[in-house]
Amino acid sequence: MDVLSDVITVTRTGRARSAHVRWHAPWGQHFASVPGSAGFQVILQGSCWLLPPDAQPVPLGEGDVVFLPRGTGHTLADSPETPVVAPGCVPGDPLSVSDSVDRSGQGGPETVVLCGAYQLDVSRAHPLLLTLPSVMHLPARSRRNPELTSAVRLLAAEVRHPRLGADAARRALLDTLLLYILRVWFDEQPVRGGTAGWAAALNDPPVAAALHAIHGDPAAGWTVAKLAAQAGLSRAAFARRFATLVGQPPLAYLTWWRMTTAERLLRTSDAPLRSIAEQVGYGSEFAFATAFKRSHATSPGRYRRES
Repeated sequence: MDVLSDVITVTRTGRARSAHVRWHAPWGQHFASVPGSAGFQVILQGSCWLLPPDAQPVPLGEGDVVFLPRGTGHTLADSPETPVVAPGCVPGDPLSVSDSVDRSGQGGPETVVLCGAYQLDVSRAHPLLLTLPSVMHLPARSRRNPELTSAVRLLAAEVRHPRLGADAARRALLDTLLLYILRVWFDEQPVRGGTAGWAAALNDPPVAAALHAIHGDPAAGWTVAKLAAQAGLSRAAFARRFATLVGQPPLAYLTWWRMTTAERLLRTSDAPLRSIAEQVGYGSEFAFATAFKRSHATSPGRYRRES
């Protein structure tokens, strides 16, 4: 798997939710902070304002996407001056992946929004996600990514007009939407002149080649020299470049990713420990158990039982 696919696979948990909501001005809706989730808002029709915490209001138009990777509280309104009502789309709210809700105001201009949230396991958050800003605005007018636009339209259609198989289609499209949001964000980041960060790492061919090698085969006997060969750099130059952009040395990242992969296998499979050890690059169950205990302060067997 590639880096971005692995990040989503490891971090996502539970089922994503979405709702198709229609407002008529005047309206103002607050969305509470939801730790352990990532939220999104897509403007399907009309326009409105995003009122983020501690920041200036942002005008939103049709096709704009707002992504909140850490579930930051925020407000949408037809105008920055409109009074805001109680939070919506919070845990316990009856909204589900199939909801279409009409929250009319006083008959003013109409705004249609696709809102939703992904559940994340913050204990396994990949450092790539931790570097994202708390509020990400992807304007439709500046995007050069028809795939994201198509995913939005397909998801909106499945929520608005559910047919046979709609539940399965929505789940797949919600995951696709998350992938395209992250892809667009990293593709559009100005990495020239940048010195560090995952946007720079994923857009740097030598470091990206090493990352894809690690994620493609974490069980391989990677050394700094072998990863440098994948990157097409000398060993010293590669080690410096990788640590600068990723934030840790190549073998430290490799070990972290192996242990993260092992966590997922222990939780989600009944594979014997020897098999898991082989899948994450350890020649024996004992070597794997020693590395896992050093990383997690508990044995793989106990971790599996307590999970």
